[in-house]
Amino acid sequence: MTVQTERPPSGPPEVVKSGGGRTGAPRTPRVRIGALGPYLLLLPALVATLVFLGWPLVNNGILSFQNLNMRQVILHLTEWNGIDNYKEVLKSEDFWRVTGRSIVFTAINVVLIMVLGTLIGLLLAKLGTKMRRLLLFGLVLAWAMPVVAGTTVYQWLFAQRYGVVNWVLAKIGFSSMADYDWFGGQYSTFFVIITLIVWMSIPFVAINLYAATTTIPKELYEAASLDGAGAWKQFTSVTLPFLRPFLYATTFLEVIWVFKALVQVYAINQGGPDRLTEILPVYAYIEGSGNQHYGMGSAIAMLTIIIMLFLTAYHLRIVLKQEEDA
Repeated sequence: MTVQTERPPSGPPEVVKSGGGRTGAPRTPRVRIGALGPYLLLLPALVATLVFLGWPLVNNGILSFQNLNMRQVILHLTEWNGIDNYKEVLKSEDFWRVTGRSIVFTAINVVLIMVLGTLIGLLLAKLGTKMRRLLLFGLVLAWAMPVVAGTTVYQWLFAQRYGVVNWVLAKIGFSSMADYDWFGGQYSTFFVIITLIVWMSIPFVAINLYAATTTIPKELYEAASLDGAGAWKQFTSVTLPFLRPFLYATTFLEVIWVFKALVQVYAINQGGPDRLTEILPVYAYIEGSGNQHYGMGSAIAMLTIIIMLFLTAYHLRIVLKQEEDA
């Protein structure tokens, strides 16, 4: 005798929660909070950026449209003059002369920093442990040196009467350099400033490039060696492709840092002699705070920011184009 029982449903069983809902019900609030998590973590940094960078930038932009000199500051007057400050700056030959000087100054520094920093970083990868630690220690000391302290040291080194550089040059046979005034000419002053900036910037490039070389698989060098590749071929076919993104990013940062090197240039010789070593940040500071033309100085500062944005946009365009070609 066959007993027929009721056939269970073919679909998956429904598990009912105590509240009457299904376990597969969407949890919209938790999903939304999870998606907003990264943005919430970035919120403090964004707020700090807006407070400490955004507001001063807006305030500087407002001042650039005012006729603000010492008289207006004392009497608490607000005199709007529209774009007159920008017109006066753009018509000035001094502004364009300083702009060209700033671009050349930045290019020379960045090239020297990247070439020397890359060579030292590659040297770190080849040295033994003890020598690497010793060189890293020296690089960190140079990197950690405060800017004003480093500038003061270079002023002592290149001092006219008691400077170490002049003393060494005189001892090795250059007697005419015993009393040489490094800060009396445009090119000699720029030489000291460039030496200072390069010396303080090389550690960042070298240490980070050495760290990048540690991520390159050793198997690639072994395979290249088996194929008969020499040292130069291994560098161009293995090392350089891995380091290229790092070199692009570091060059981008160095362009920004060198272009706004106010402290080194001003502390060495206040933009002298005869204002021949002024770059745009120093020019804006002297015209604004030094000559008490605050509206004019603000306009120069805003134009400096615009020029820097154009330079960085041009660099990023080149980087993105090369990445697409790769």
